[in-house]
Amino acid sequence: MGTQRNGFKRESYILSVDVGTTYVRCHVYDKNANIKGSCSKKVTLFYPQPGWVEMDPEELWQGFVAVVKGAVHDSGLQMGQMEALGISTQRGTFSTWDRKTGTPFHNFISWQDLRAAELVGAWNRSCTMKAIHGVMKFLHVLTRRKRFQAASLVVFSTQHVTMRLAWILQHCAEVRRAVREGTCCFGTIDTWLLYKLSKGAVHATDYSNASTTGIFDSYQMCWSEFLCQVVSLPLSIFPTVENTGHNYGSSDASIFGVPIPIMSVMADQQAAMFGECCFDTGDVKITMGTGTFMDINTGNKPHTSVAGLYPLVGWKIGPEVVYLAEGNAADTGTAIKWAQKLDLFSDVQETEAMASSVKDSDGVCFVPSFSGLQAPLNDPKACASFMGLKPSTTKSHLVRAILESVAFRNKQLYDIMLRETHIPITRIRADGGVCTNDFIMQLTADLLGKKIDRPSHFDMSSLGAAFVAGLAVGRCACALAPPAAPLIKHTSSTLPL
Repeated sequence: MGTQRNGFKRESYILSVDVGTTYVRCHVYDKNANIKGSCSKKVTLFYPQPGWVEMDPEELWQGFVAVVKGAVHDSGLQMGQMEALGISTQRGTFSTWDRKTGTPFHNFISWQDLRAAELVGAWNRSCTMKAIHGVMKFLHVLTRRKRFQAASLVVFSTQHVTMRLAWILQHCAEVRRAVREGTCCFGTIDTWLLYKLSKGAVHATDYSNASTTGIFDSYQMCWSEFLCQVVSLPLSIFPTVENTGHNYGSSDASIFGVPIPIMSVMADQQAAMFGECCFDTGDVKITMGTGTFMDINTGNKPHTSVAGLYPLVGWKIGPEVVYLAEGNAADTGTAIKWAQKLDLFSDVQETEAMASSVKDSDGVCFVPSFSGLQAPLNDPKACASFMGLKPSTTKSHLVRAILESVAFRNKQLYDIMLRETHIPITRIRADGGVCTNDFIMQLTADLLGKKIDRPSHFDMSSLGAAFVAGLAVGRCACALAPPAAPLIKHTSSTLPL
């Protein structure tokens, strides 16, 4: 397909932006999913107090605009040749702003932020939660409905938006005033970008992003009125939830010079799952970046977990809904960068050789829990630590222990998935910057006893959002081809036991 200009047909392309925890990246894709131009910009994180992690909404917006313009410039193409825009964003990071002026009331509160840890603990121990669990267990026994079983097991987490939003409402008088006056907008990063791109005309999100907030009922496919009543969150502030592949309108022409249709909005892990072509029930994707996120395709039904796997909407395209179950470890890339700051190595590329230079970790173990420990331990106050240190311990032993901890957490999450979902694993695919490390990949494959494939390039969240945007404009139907199609070349990085 192409665009018609003055009787001449010009090839058209798909723009896709991925807003991660470390970088904002934009790629221009052609009809064969080849990258024609790219641009990236580092995300600035602020740490105003210990455990607090924030981002400036306006700086993030300016970075978004800059990488789009930079990628199109890098491609040598014209902005008018961009047929559609897809957006993939980190999840659980939110802000609130004035509906009329667009002025944020506070910085984005990151998914890594721990300011609500005490609130989380207090609620999880509360009589209210015990009563809710008891009532929901009774309703599950009566009706055998999975949604009641899920509600009987739910506990709050710092990674979900729920308690961080409750904290903001408790501590920010300006937000409370805006709620009373009906002028408060809540949104994760995708919602903020849609609002800015449309000059305030669109206040929306998609099902994949909404399902990661902890405030969305994935069984009923709507914001949870019950939860909002329990925790005193005003339903009026939440965005409209649309399909993952949906015409969200076009960007205002003043931003990029021409209006660009926004055709997909997607949470980054679900986008990576789509980009990896994990379309079949039992497909598993492991993304190792700032954190590790392990997802399994559970088909057209959400999974009810007792160990902390979270039921997510993978994507909703037309009437079809695909669900995932997810476990995560928050501090994968974080732990490696921390070790670099301690001068255990100067370049991340050195870690593989350092770990392989010693036969084992000399009894040293590392717990990668700067942001607590997630499933199956679910302890938000767990601290990162080295154990087993001795006079013979070297830098190489410490580095090996850190890399091993990533693989051990992968094994832990994988075992929970096998035990809980009872779904046969059909294939495992890995992506994210950390999966370029052969030591971590080989040890993970050995521990899992499975072959793991990794893609020929690692920006799968961007690719997934591009696929969905392309499908929405009839461009990339080939994205739904079997995973072995040459659209994405996977190379076996590891061998089975």
